[in-house]
Amino acid sequence: MSEPMVTALGHAGLRIDGPGVRVLADPWLSPGGAFLGSWFQFPDNAHLLTRELLDVDVVVVSHEHLDHLDLDLIAGLPEAVPVVVPRYPSTIMQRRLRAIGRTRIVVLDAWERHALNDRDWLTVIPEQCPMSHDSAVLFKIGDRSVMHTNDARISLSQTRRAVTEVGGPLDVMGVQMSGASWHPVRYEYDEVERERIATIKRIGKFKAVTRLVRQVQPRLVMPYAGPPCFLDDDLFELNSGLHPGGIFPDQGEAVAWLADRIPEQDAVCLLPGDRILLDDLSVVRDPQWNGFALDAGPAERRRYLKEYAARRRPAVDAAWAANPEPRPGLAKRFKEHVESLGTLSEYFLARIGMTLRFEVMGPNGGLWDAHIGPDRVWVDLDGGNGHADYRLTLDGRWLDGVVSGRTRWEELLLSLRFTARRQPDRYNDYLVGLLKHADRAALRAVELFETARDPQETIEINSGGKQLSVSRYCPHAGEDLAETGVVVNGVLRCLGHNFEFDLASGQCLNARCDPIVVRSADVAYEDYEDAAV
Repeated sequence: MSEPMVTALGHAGLRIDGPGVRVLADPWLSPGGAFLGSWFQFPDNAHLLTRELLDVDVVVVSHEHLDHLDLDLIAGLPEAVPVVVPRYPSTIMQRRLRAIGRTRIVVLDAWERHALNDRDWLTVIPEQCPMSHDSAVLFKIGDRSVMHTNDARISLSQTRRAVTEVGGPLDVMGVQMSGASWHPVRYEYDEVERERIATIKRIGKFKAVTRLVRQVQPRLVMPYAGPPCFLDDDLFELNSGLHPGGIFPDQGEAVAWLADRIPEQDAVCLLPGDRILLDDLSVVRDPQWNGFALDAGPAERRRYLKEYAARRRPAVDAAWAANPEPRPGLAKRFKEHVESLGTLSEYFLARIGMTLRFEVMGPNGGLWDAHIGPDRVWVDLDGGNGHADYRLTLDGRWLDGVVSGRTRWEELLLSLRFTARRQPDRYNDYLVGLLKHADRAALRAVELFETARDPQETIEINSGGKQLSVSRYCPHAGEDLAETGVVVNGVLRCLGHNFEFDLASGQCLNARCDPIVVRSADVAYEDYEDAAV
């Protein structure tokens, strides 16, 4: 291989080749899907799963989600192939890799270089806030560079450093422009409200990426990492392209958005097997897709997905078979599991303080209330009385997988195999963080990050003709509001995660979150201490 190139593998997967370099990055090709048989690759990338594709020197995986950490694929690679992962507070990735027999695991600190040969290297760029364990991967291959952002919401300052690290503009920048959230698609909204929220999230994601791309100005940008594909009958109508809107846009829609907002920026839509030659950025199309079009329309998309679902029926059936109806004692196991979470972090419990009601359907189910925080966790197995801030309704087979250790909480949530309701309808990141990490070290890292921030550092913004000083950093995840903040009708929205703050009071409007500082830019701080914010 003389000319460096990038091959799209579908979803966020890439293969990167050059002289003496053969790397798989976040490959997801196994036909069994992910997240309890609910997610599959779109379009189908099974034709790439060949011995030639898997003949590589190294694999790098950005984070633990199973649409990036393909355990079946990695388990089948030769033992000599190392797996490179970022260092996170939790060691779940290393433990999962060891469980499938991988012994050559390289753990990188942020910006630490891993040599691919005597001149080429890769490094990892984790999100600044440890609430999310996501990382970009930066490659330097000869004179060329590739920024593989995966699911990471990296900051402008991080991308500027990346440009400095590679010694010039980025040649190719892969950007994630499709959501992967269970909100609002699994919440009990009416159709109009669900689409309203989905549109806000979809456009918010697009705007955040557009801002980043506009500032970085890579030679070529390629959207990827979506949409997930749902082939189980229970989830089929969630697929992108069957109905207008939604939160799962495809690569073609993302490219069209960028072309409209940044017409001078070169962007490309790649399907699995398509290649970018890094020297001149020309694209070589995989003949697999002759006659296939992302924008063919809902009827053609439905036909393609129905045929795809028929091919993957054994994988969907296997997921159900691997999670049979729970045996007696599920309630007791659930109580023990959830109450054990209360021992992990006083800091998180104090910021949750709510009742989470579980309506567990099927044999050995019931109505169970988990009272989480502010100072302890206890479960009432005779639940259903009184107010519940959150309610989850799900089949007991999926919950049994979590409490027995087959499945992690976030895998269950990403599977979309539940419905939910919130009263009041406000997001609580600490509840989600407690469940998805369930790890003392990971929760402690969030506490240290948040308590180390200076809430008084401010920036100036204009709102309705008034100059205001507001907190520079979003109190949720530390996003720099100088980069990610937009003001609309007296509300400051952080594009990092779409948290909204009232510029009259500083209070967060749509989530459980500390307020931002808001004061007139013309008033000195010492004169403002006793004023209402």
